[in-house]
Amino acid sequence: MDGHNSEESKQSTADMTVFVQNLLQQMQSRFQTMSDSIITKIDEMGNRINELEQSINDLKAEMGVEGSPSPLASSKQKSDESKQDEGSA
Repeated sequence: MDGHNSEESKQSTADMTVFVQNLLQQMQSRFQTMSDSIITKIDEMGNRINELEQSINDLKAEMGVEGSPSPLASSKQKSDESKQDEGSA
């Protein structure tokens, strides 16, 4: 009987080892898929940021070519003028 139980125990251990190895392989595969997906999304975001920067630079260039001051520049100029008026009073 002792030999029979140890044989079943060895088979059970071998089955469990195969099960755990398969489970680990599945987990590794899923993590690799997720990792690839995340890297792809980060690359896409980087490309979108680059496109946005280019669009901003294009808009700045258009504004510069037309010679119209930016809204920030005109509001700063007004602010500076009001400070000078306060200082002279």
